[in-house]
This record gives sequence, structure tokens and C-alpha cells, in this order.
Amino acid sequence: MAEARADGDVYVVEPLLPQRLRRPSDLLRFIATLIVLGAVILLALVAKQTLNGLEADVTEGATLVPLLSRIAAFLGGAAVLIVPAAFAVERVFHRDGLRVAEGLIAAIIGMAGSFLFGQWLVSGNLTDLNQLLTGGRSIEPLNTLLTSVIAYATAVRISRRPTWRALMWTTIALYILAFFSGRQMTLPGAAVTVLVGMAIGYATLYGVGSPNTRPPGNAVVAALRKLSFTPVSARRVEDDHQGSRRYAVGLADGTSLDVTVLDRDRQVAGLPYRLWRRIRLNSETRRRAIRSLRAELEREALMAYAAQAAGAGTPRLLGTSEIGTEAALLAYEHIETRPLDDLSDSDITDELLAQIWEQVGLLQIQRLAHRRLTGDSIHLDRAGRVVLTDARSGEIAAGDLLLRLDIAQLLTYLALRVGAERSVRAAAAVMGPDALAAALPLLQRIALTRETRAALAKQKNMLAAIREQIGALRPQGKVEEVRLERFRPRTLITIIASTLAAYFLLSQLSQVNIYQVVTTANWAWSGLALLASFVSFVAAALMLRGFVPEHLPLWRTVLVQFAASFVKLVAPAAVGGVAINTRYLQKRGISPALAVASVGASQLIMMIFHIGLLLLFAYITGSNTTTSFTPSRGLVLVLLAVAVLVVIVLGVPPLRRIVTSRMRRLFSNVLPRLLDVLQSPRKVVEGCVGTLMITIAFIVCLDACVSAFGGTLSFTAVAVVYLTANAIGSAAPTPGGLGAVEGALTLGLTVAGLSPELATSAVLLHRLLTFWLPVLPGWASFTYLQRHEAL
Repeated sequence: MAEARADGDVYVVEPLLPQRLRRPSDLLRFIATLIVLGAVILLALVAKQTLNGLEADVTEGATLVPLLSRIAAFLGGAAVLIVPAAFAVERVFHRDGLRVAEGLIAAIIGMAGSFLFGQWLVSGNLTDLNQLLTGGRSIEPLNTLLTSVIAYATAVRISRRPTWRALMWTTIALYILAFFSGRQMTLPGAAVTVLVGMAIGYATLYGVGSPNTRPPGNAVVAALRKLSFTPVSARRVEDDHQGSRRYAVGLADGTSLDVTVLDRDRQVAGLPYRLWRRIRLNSETRRRAIRSLRAELEREALMAYAAQAAGAGTPRLLGTSEIGTEAALLAYEHIETRPLDDLSDSDITDELLAQIWEQVGLLQIQRLAHRRLTGDSIHLDRAGRVVLTDARSGEIAAGDLLLRLDIAQLLTYLALRVGAERSVRAAAAVMGPDALAAALPLLQRIALTRETRAALAKQKNMLAAIREQIGALRPQGKVEEVRLERFRPRTLITIIASTLAAYFLLSQLSQVNIYQVVTTANWAWSGLALLASFVSFVAAALMLRGFVPEHLPLWRTVLVQFAASFVKLVAPAAVGGVAINTRYLQKRGISPALAVASVGASQLIMMIFHIGLLLLFAYITGSNTTTSFTPSRGLVLVLLAVAVLVVIVLGVPPLRRIVTSRMRRLFSNVLPRLLDVLQSPRKVVEGCVGTLMITIAFIVCLDACVSAFGGTLSFTAVAVVYLTANAIGSAAPTPGGLGAVEGALTLGLTVAGLSPELATSAVLLHRLLTFWLPVLPGWASFTYLQRHEAL
């Protein structure tokens, strides 16, 4: 428990409010987006011919004004990345970097999800959907970049900023126009892309949660002061059944208040259940599923005042107020009561039953429906008088059906406590036999509250017993059936299950033959992969020699690189090589500071080359159109990954300190060492050639391993996969990036178009040749170099 101080030295005793909440509204928007997505796809499949004609008209119009199309392509393609980046910078300057991080997470999920969905769709059997989204052309079913941008914009809640929202959607519209007119996107594909991006954004918001904006208890006390109350104490008590906060507030005159706080983010709590009831039940019994905060406040206040005017025993409503923009309160007079649920069944006397029905009778005379007559809303005060609470669920000017439902609900609840005979007899004595006969058709499980339905599960014959008792009062009465349910859940489940079963039976899912993965390997390609693996060690030696002004023997330096492969078994990939090379240079008579600087310089240039090659290959891989200024998928993926990494490193203080300290130690003397190397052009060429050869050798090795198992991927695609996976492996804390590299390579090759079995085989062969096979010669080299005091 925590104590929060309010104005006037009033302490509010309440638990600490959580910093982040999963808002039901985000879940609601996610579900609504999915429903709209399904409706759009269904409508597009039905109106296929109309959409084809519209696309032809737009394409023809674009050919008449090519300059306009190119301008739209350039502006849309560039701005679709510039606007989100500018918004991120603006948020970071306002110390709201966490929101940007959430947006980046959504963007990555959007990119990966849309691409994987597109690949699955292309290789699957959903030909109609594929034709709808691609128009039969070789284009992406879902635009990967647009999906990630929309997911980002949704997750950062850019819609709450009118200027940014207008700018963002303008650039998105230009982007869609450019791609649509250039036949790189279909109209249904654009709509589905936008909706998928929004769904991913909302799902991310709900998954990671949102900052808690609920006003604390001291804000509640301040709002009460504005209503001319003088609180001296406040304590949070148990929330009500709808999850609204409640406070017990003591006043200076010795009286007390029961305060109910309506939080804006709770207005959609339980919405799926309410929506389900609205769909399942007839219109007269349905409650409105969604209300604004203001509407909910007015509804409860109006019901409370109407119940007081009817003379019913309810707590008096003394005041209402908004608490900022995120909450509102209702202040009731405090009455010492206990709920009927706390009484034993034997304590419920006939006199008490009569009092309960009298209170309900007062409400019904004024056409007020309570809608929740259960044991937790029927209370007894110290004098034994009945007090009805929970007015928020009620209805004013209620129709006959709602009033009859109240009688059916109370009859059933009391029958579960005291038996059907006593419940019906007490109700008939107050309400009359005719009122019970009118409620008889509504004695259905679906018409009752959830708590009452759960209790009926233990007494399955109770409703029949109540009907029998009412029938004894009016044996000649004619009962008209009232149909409350539109459909039964069992019927709906049967339809859905039958549809799914038919779909899977007719789809004929392809079976994968795993045995052929190994037996079809081409060992000529494997030999090339082995040669490329060996070349990588020579290249590593050239790279190190290039960044050391002093002379280093080539083949002994090659042995050092083999020894480093042995050390990788017990050290992370980025650490083992640095340590072994630094030790080797020190043994060559180079001072420790210069040795570390030389290795640091080589690692720095290696990192620059790595990033440059990744961007280059990613751009080449993704640049399949010249009609738009649009970066490739790989380039955007890299930018997102780098952005997330920077956010994580800068946002976590311990991680930031570790990285900065290590970078400082590694690169502290790098610049002077690089200046020494630059004085020798031969050394510069040797270092750069070695650096480039390392990467190319490993890419050739992976490409050969793919070809060894019959895979057909472009060299640039393999390069992007390797460079990305190698970056992940370098950051992994496992020896040699074990596990991380394999997983990243397999996933990358699978996404690039290989089957999972083929990708796994190629990765295992690549790792065998570059990680495991060099271990034995690495151990021999390590032993040899130690024996000759070179390490």
C-alpha cells in the first residue's frame, strides 16, 4: 500500500497505480480492424470486375500525366520515411522516446509479418486472394514498407496529433497513388495493407501497454473540494463489479462519502461480452455496448436521482464532477450496510423477502429497471432496511420487457437462496400473481446475470421449479413465448467447425519430404564452400596486416586466425578474435596500447564495410522498380533494426555504460593508429582488400552451401541474409554466436524463398565449414603458436 498526499494534508491510502496499462480500447480497435479487414476482402472478392475496371482507368489516366505520377512517386516514397523519422525526433526531444520504441517494435512486426504473409500467400493455394491482392502481377501482395509505416504511425498514436496525422496520411495517400498508378499495387492490396498495418499497431499497443493516465487519489480529493466537501481522510476500497475504483472518504463534520471513480480507459472494459450479448439477444433486452465517459456519468447520475424520487432505498447522490479529462466521480452518502450475499440462507426471513420486493415494486411503478438484482446489489443497513445499490446498470422509462426481466432475475436469485416456493410466494404477496405470470416466459438462462447463470449450473432444475410454482398460482393463464436469443452458440460453433473442416479437407496441404534434404547434396558446391571458408582466414590475416604498420609474416598471421576459430568455442565471436589478435601483436613486440588500437582500427573498418555492404546488397535486392523513390525492404529492415538497437542501448543505463566503456577501451587510440596506417598506401589497400575479402568469402561459402542442396537464390539475397545474421551473431553472448547465427540464417533464407528443410541444411553445412571444421586446425595452430611463444 502507498500513501499519496493531497492538498490540505489529506492522505489517501491506496495501492500504487501501475505505470502502464493494457487499455481495452486498443484491443477493441484491433478487433474492429480485423472485422473491417475481413469485410474489405469479402467485398473485394465480390466486386472483382468493378475493381479491375477502376484500376484500368487509373492506369490509363496516369499514362496521360506521367510527370504527375513521377512527382507523386518521388514525394510519397521519400516522405513516407521522412515523416515518421521527423515525428520520432520530435518525440525524443520531448523525452517521449519510449513511444518511439513502441512504434519501432510495431514497424518491425509489420514488416516481418507482411512479408511472411506475402510469401505464404504466393506459395499457398489461396489463388483467389493472391489474384485479388496482386492482380496476377509479380508484385508484393502486401506492401512491406507501407505496412511497417502504418503500424509505426498507429503505435505512436500519431492520430492524436492533428497536424502530424494530416501529414502522415497525405504522404501515405501519395505513396499509394504512385504505386497504384505504376501498377505496383492493387486497390484491394492497398486497403488490406493499411488495415493490416493498423491491426499490428493496435496489437502492439495492447501487448506492451500504454502509460497510465488515471488520476490518483489526491486528484479525487481535490475534485471533492471543488464540490464544497471538506475531506479529512480517504481510503481506496474494493472496486465494483465493473472495475470502477471506489474510495471511502471521511469529511470534517464526521460524515462519510462513498466515491465511485469512472476512468475513461475502463469504459470499454468487458466490451466483447457486451457486444456478444447485443448480437445474440433481441434488441429490446440489449444494453448499449459503448458509452463515452460523459454519457456513463450522466446515466448513473440520472438513475440515482430517479430512484431517490421514486422513494426507493438507495444511497443519495450528493455530487458529480469530472477529474481532468480522463475520469469522473460520483459522491454518494455513506450508509453502513452489508450485502445480501453475506447473509446465510437461514437469515433471509419472509419479512426480508417482502422488503426486497417492495423496493423493486417502487422502482417498477416509476418504470425504472434495475437490471442487476443480485446479492451484491441488495444490501441491508444496520436497522435491517433494504438498500438497493449499483444504479449504473439501470434504465429509466423502461419498457415492459425490461421490467419483467427484473422480476425474473430476482425470482431466480431468491429461489437459489430460499427455494422456489418461498421466492414465488413472497413475490406474489407484493407484486401480485399477474406480474409473476407475465415474467414466466422470461425465466430463461440467457436473460439472467452471469452470476445467476453460474449458480443455476449447480441447481439445474431450479427454473422448472419456479415455473411450476407460478403455474400453480395461475393454472388457467395463457403463456406467450418470448424469444430472447437470435441464435444459440452451439449452432454457431457447429457452422464454424464444419466450414473449417471442409476447408482443410479440400485444401490438400503439401507434404514435405525431409529425407531428400541430405541425399541430394552436390559436393562440388560443397568443395567451393570449403575453399571459400579457407580464403576467409587468409583474408582475416590480410586485414590485420593492413592495420599494423609493423611487419607481420603472412602465414603465421593466418595460423593466428585459425587459432581464433578455436577460441570462439569458449568466447563470443566478437571477443575471441579481438583477444587472440591483440595477444599475437603483443608477442610481436607491439605495445599493448598500440596492439589494442590496431585491432580496434581493423574492427572499426570491418564494421563500416559490413554496414556499407549490407546497405548496398539490400538496396540491390529490393530495387525492382524504377518508378518510385522507394528504398528496398532489406534497407528498411536494417534501418529499423539499427534504430531499435540504438534505442535499447541509449535507453538502458547499465547497457549504455557497458557499451560505452568497451567502445572506449577498444577505440581510444584508433584514430592515431589509422593515421599511421594511412602513411602507407600499400597497407591501406591490403587492409581494405582483406576486409572486403572476408565478407565476400563468407557470402560465397553460404551461397555455395545453398546451391549444394539445389537452392536457387540470387547472390545479393544471400549476402543480405548473411550480413544480417552475422550482425546478430556478433551481438549474441554465446560462443561464436552459437544458436543466434543458425537461427538468423535459417529464418533469413526461409524468408528469402527457400524451404525450411533446405535452408536448415544449407545453414548447417555453412556452419560446419566455417565454425566447426576449423576447430581442429585451430587447436593445432593454437598449440603450435603457443609452443613457439607467438601467443
